[in-house]
Amino acid sequence: MEKIPMTAGGHAALEEELKRRQQVERPRIIEAISEARAHGDLSENAEYHAAKEQQALNEGRIAELEDKLSRAEIIDVAKLTGDTVMFGATVKLIDEDTEEERVWQIVGDMEADAKAGRISISSPMARALIGKKLGTSVEVVTPKGARSYEIAAVRFA
Repeated sequence: MEKIPMTAGGHAALEEELKRRQQVERPRIIEAISEARAHGDLSENAEYHAAKEQQALNEGRIAELEDKLSRAEIIDVAKLTGDTVMFGATVKLIDEDTEEERVWQIVGDMEADAKAGRISISSPMARALIGKKLGTSVEVVTPKGARSYEIAAVRFA
């Protein structure tokens, strides 16, 4: 069984989602199915079919979360140190063309959220950064073309 690297924060967030889906969403959907059943003929009952679809999606996500959590390998980022980019690192990059600064934390696939500044370990950006040292110049091929960045800071929080 393949382990899935994950930060402690990411693991906690997945556990919280699982708990919410099991303890809040599941009973809400069951109630919606019961109410829709009370309306009679199920063959043409749109509310019933919508609730059953919600139930299938929720149960599928619960199964996915249980699987991911059972295979999680929690990496304590606070125990990591150094100036080399690795899983869990928060990296400050400076675009060598525009001088624009970007800050990314490299996290597991399940935790990635670009809007929140977390990129997946399997993303092209993270793959280009892993193993590089502070002060190094890195070229990353993005959908907008190749970009060069300088690694301005590496920290583990």
